[in-house]
Amino acid sequence: MKAFVAAVIAAVVVAIGASFVLEAQQKSVDQAFATNSTRVGEPGHNLIVVD
Repeated sequence: MKAFVAAVIAAVVVAIGASFVLEAQQKSVDQAFATNSTRVGEPGHNLIVVD
């Protein structure tokens, strides 16, 4: 039983650590796809709003 509890705690710690690492590396779409061949402006600037 102790091994199972230790494994669950280790899995939670790894998941929390991975979420922090992935959040730090994540870029918004206007930064991630900013190359010479694409033009992506500020997100939400060119969206069409239908009332």
